[in-house]
Amino acid sequence: MVGTRELRRPAAVALQTLAVAACYFGAGRLGLVRRLTVEGAIFTPIWPPTGVAVAGLLIFGIRAWLGIAIGALLVVLSISSFASFQPSAFGIVVGNTVAPVCAYLLLRRLGFRIDLSRLRDGLALVFLAALGSMLISATVDVGLLVLTDKIAAVSFWQVWLAWWVGDAMGVLIVTPVLLMLYGIRPPLRPTRWKEAALLVLAACVLVPLATHSPISLLFLVYPLLVWAALRFQHGGSVLCALFASVMATVAATDGVGPFARLNDTELMIKLQAFNGSMALTALLLSAVITEQRNTRRSVELACQELVQVLEHLTAGNASTRQPPVDGDGRGRQLGAP
Repeated sequence: MVGTRELRRPAAVALQTLAVAACYFGAGRLGLVRRLTVEGAIFTPIWPPTGVAVAGLLIFGIRAWLGIAIGALLVVLSISSFASFQPSAFGIVVGNTVAPVCAYLLLRRLGFRIDLSRLRDGLALVFLAALGSMLISATVDVGLLVLTDKIAAVSFWQVWLAWWVGDAMGVLIVTPVLLMLYGIRPPLRPTRWKEAALLVLAACVLVPLATHSPISLLFLVYPLLVWAALRFQHGGSVLCALFASVMATVAATDGVGPFARLNDTELMIKLQAFNGSMALTALLLSAVITEQRNTRRSVELACQELVQVLEHLTAGNASTRQPPVDGDGRGRQLGAP
């Protein structure tokens, strides 16, 4: 039995590593479908592999780092052939692996919960994992591109900003969705399915209209996010944010709708400002609502337990106050003959 368990554990770890690597590579290829150019450097407005990497670490633990490194290496090799693989590409793989690991270590130290049921969990994911830790990958990767003369030194900050925001958006948008999917447990009991269908229908109509209309209608997305967060909490808000972000990225890379007639820098700023504000709204609002509902349920449960204790004490006091009974079953007052 011990030998079987010892064999199963390495097999499970290997399977998890391959799964993380495959998901990272698939997300990387998907992210490369839509690209923008800043100062001659090509980048993705949303880099999904960073979200996959952080989610993989939160779910499987620190051992998922090897799958992240393998996936990052496969993505780099898919862009450039193995024969042209340079030390700078190896450095990019290291940077893309170290940044999510640092994010995981910071979140674990803070006591992060993957259900995102507290406001502090949402804030930690935003400021420590997304905005903070992704500084590492952006600095290492863009710095190596400058050192190897892939981009000009004067373009460092513009490319660095685009790279950093793309990595951060991957964490803000993709990681919550993966954590939400991981937390789903069968059997599913759909509630308010009619309202959910109405929300999906509204999103399918309003989001493409807002992101592709020549009139600036991006503000139409925010009522949908508020609706999804209020009625469906974390699951509804992050899925709505993901859909809106994908549609906005498609419109921006096609240069249509509110993103038409903009230069590369203006396009990047407008798209990332929209994606960032939308992701923050969805994540933090749903965290606040979930935390308040959990607090209310805890208070209601405590009140129910207190009522039960009081009822028990009242019943006990009533039984001790009953008058003594004679042999014939009639009550007798104290001091009576």
